[in-house]
Amino acid sequence: MTGFGRAEGRSEAATWVWEARSVNGRGLDIKLRVPPGMDSLEPKVREACMARFKRGSLQLTLTVRRDVAEAPQVAVNTELVARLLAAGEPFVAAGQVTRPDWAGLLAVRGVLDVADTTETEAVKAAREVAVLAGLNQVLDGLAAARLAEGRGLDELFAGLFDTIEALRDRAIALAHEQAAGIQERVRKRAAELLADVPYDETRLIQEAAALALKADVQEEIDRLGAHLTEARALLAAGGEVGRRLEFLAQEFHREANTLTSKAATIALNRVGLDLKAAIDRLKEQSANAE
Repeated sequence: MTGFGRAEGRSEAATWVWEARSVNGRGLDIKLRVPPGMDSLEPKVREACMARFKRGSLQLTLTVRRDVAEAPQVAVNTELVARLLAAGEPFVAAGQVTRPDWAGLLAVRGVLDVADTTETEAVKAAREVAVLAGLNQVLDGLAAARLAEGRGLDELFAGLFDTIEALRDRAIALAHEQAAGIQERVRKRAAELLADVPYDETRLIQEAAALALKADVQEEIDRLGAHLTEARALLAAGGEVGRRLEFLAQEFHREANTLTSKAATIALNRVGLDLKAAIDRLKEQSANAE
């Protein structure tokens, strides 16, 4: 299921921002990006995600910006720069080299000194507590977004179940016509092929009955009804329904395939194709459900 969450705050001379995104996934896949030095958060992040979600591809990003006063301090060793310029002056005067530019001088080791402001363990611990509280906020927001999408899926699933049931009812009506239609086709075909040649009417009826038995779809229709009952009960019960709906969609598809292959009339074949189209939508949307 898709969703987005964001939380931000401030703690210990720094601001932090959590962003969480979710897209569809068969399992739970968690990808985390945190600033250097905060890798210890990963186990806690994964634990919090697994406590709330069972499916989906989650991407969480933490950004921390420290105040200017707390940011790393930069110092230039001007004495070293002066010595470098003085040492190179004879070569510049002789035309052997060009005068060095500022970027080149800064690249020399020892010219630029970056001193990070040392933070106490207490400051780091307090910031981690605040950041983890923000993690709960962003995951709650993501869960709310996914729940809102889930309510829309409930309506979609209910509509698909109604469509499948209507097509099943249509198949029931057409299935009763198959036997008579098969018998009539066998009689017509025998009349065309045999013409004036005498043939056993009883044997002809037996052959028609055998064909009708092979084309009987009552078992598939009954199983479609049983799967519909289970799917509706599953949706009404709530909870984690995604994987079980995917399994039921496979069972629906199996019955629709068999019904279509047995169809002896164009009308019933069309119903089977429409059933498979509706079931394909059910299978596709089941992958989006938690």
